[in-house]
Amino acid sequence: MSKQFSYYLDNISKYAGYLAAIFVAILSLLVAYDASMRYLFSSGSIALQEIEWHLFDMVFLLGLSYALKHDKHVRVDIFFERYSQDTRMIVQILSMLLLVIPFSLLFLNDAFDMTMQSYVQNEVSSDPGGLTHRWFIKAMLVLGFVLLVLQALSEVLKAYHRLENKMALIKTLIIVALVATLIYIAWFNRVAFWFDPVFLMFAMALVLLMLGFQVAFVFAGVALFFALIADEVGLGVLEMLPYRVYGIMGNVTLMAVPLFIFMGLILEKSKMAEGLLLSMAKLFGSVRGGLAISVVLVGAILAASTGIVGASVVMMSLIALPLMLKHNYSPALASGSIAASGTLGQLIPPSIVLIILGDQMHLSVGDLFRAAVVPGLLLIGLYIVYILVLSYFSKETAPAIVSDEPYGEIVKEAVKEIIPPLLLIGVVLGSIFAGIASPSESAAIGVLGAMLLAMYKKTFSFSMIRYAAIETVKLTAMIFMILIGATAFSLVFGELGGGDMAMNFFTGDQGDVWTFIFIAMLVIFLLGFFIDFIEIAFVVVPILVPIVAMLGIDPIWFAILIAMNLQASFLTPPFGFALFYLKGAAGDKVSTGDIYRGVVPFIGLQLVALGIIVLFPELIYLFGE
Repeated sequence: MSKQFSYYLDNISKYAGYLAAIFVAILSLLVAYDASMRYLFSSGSIALQEIEWHLFDMVFLLGLSYALKHDKHVRVDIFFERYSQDTRMIVQILSMLLLVIPFSLLFLNDAFDMTMQSYVQNEVSSDPGGLTHRWFIKAMLVLGFVLLVLQALSEVLKAYHRLENKMALIKTLIIVALVATLIYIAWFNRVAFWFDPVFLMFAMALVLLMLGFQVAFVFAGVALFFALIADEVGLGVLEMLPYRVYGIMGNVTLMAVPLFIFMGLILEKSKMAEGLLLSMAKLFGSVRGGLAISVVLVGAILAASTGIVGASVVMMSLIALPLMLKHNYSPALASGSIAASGTLGQLIPPSIVLIILGDQMHLSVGDLFRAAVVPGLLLIGLYIVYILVLSYFSKETAPAIVSDEPYGEIVKEAVKEIIPPLLLIGVVLGSIFAGIASPSESAAIGVLGAMLLAMYKKTFSFSMIRYAAIETVKLTAMIFMILIGATAFSLVFGELGGGDMAMNFFTGDQGDVWTFIFIAMLVIFLLGFFIDFIEIAFVVVPILVPIVAMLGIDPIWFAILIAMNLQASFLTPPFGFALFYLKGAAGDKVSTGDIYRGVVPFIGLQLVALGIIVLFPELIYLFGE
């Protein structure tokens, strides 16, 4: 009976996800149409623009439960992947019962009040020509979290049925109940915290993250827990959360996130990477280290067209790694060049990292994109110089490849493969740099361009668009659930005085500009070992923003330092995410030791590039302020 109930709940989430995927495609077409009408015919519509952000909202709100159904809400799997099946199921059950359901029910209560208030007041758009019935989009918050609760119940039932040792779950729940009772007794008797609750918040979040609980729900659950037990906070502080989330829903900058993801996924499936790698490998193969150089250049092109690190690393691991090993390249150099060039998407526009940093630091995304060009080119140049020098002094590490094919034909083939993606990059980034289009408009045009490129490659199909749209829903829902959890975390953190504590530290005698920059970069670098850039951007960066303003630091320069730092942490053993992507895709072709040895020199090059941008901040403005 419970299995059948779980099946029905899963179906609800499945159809919600499919509907959200349809909205992704419609959103892309509407934004592209709106941009074309406005710039070509000076004809715009407020109602159409509001429909666009309503569609954007429904994509991630309907996708919350769908992403949970497919276990796409990211977790730190350092220990989780080593757990037994029973331990994983217990973690899943605890996550749903202690984090997802309590937080969602509290959020639903406040979101329902907000929606009813809008309905009673017959709230309409504040802009002339805008949409009426504003309560409808606020009601989507309620619907999204109702679906999330239902899917959480399904996950509990599924995990319980997969659990072989039911007694282990009962014992775990008894321990949790005992701990909860002790905490309640301590709270009831007003026992003082042994440590500052600000530190306890971060410690509890870090422990839960390491145990393998989903990131977004950890931040949300920890926020709820400390709102309950800290008298200076109380649940009242979270009453504002639906209003904060509604503000996120209307953020046009963030609309670029699903559109760029959609564009990148279409390009991933268009076999553009495969054609680029093979033609570039022939083009540079006759040079010692040429294959590795072609990997770096293709990685840069993929970064500027897809911006999805995981996809870039996996694609190049599957295509380039066997080719390099076949031609007797050092496994270490092959692994290092693939991992390093695959992470260029963290920095090179249209980077999702930069879009999120722009939103969190209240900066123009276009300015950040322009500022990231020189650091990106600097990294590419350093990678290529290192490969050339290494292959010159160690000929067996990266031998040249002799080809019988006429070089003129190779050049023609390479030009045919390179020009279409470069044109797409030029249109997307050029329109942003020139101030002609916003990031979301450029991304929508990029989606159409990616479809045309797929048609040019003869790989376009309905199934490809369906795959890209569905995966976009999962990734977008994951990102925005982390943002919702991080917003709740920040509300409670601020109420506990965390922001003031950080500010006071850096206004004291022990703090100055360079001390702050060093500590901030070190903290972000270390956190990057364990958690993804999304969590760092949503949780840590907002704490740093007021200090950056107070110390008079150039925020664009600081944002670029963060992006470069995050890229380095993506590569750093033993927990760099790019290393997991590479090992997962490569299997037994290379050992973990080869991967670690290969990435260390590239991490050094990234730190050199970071140091150059620290010492010469004016470099980021070479493409205009």
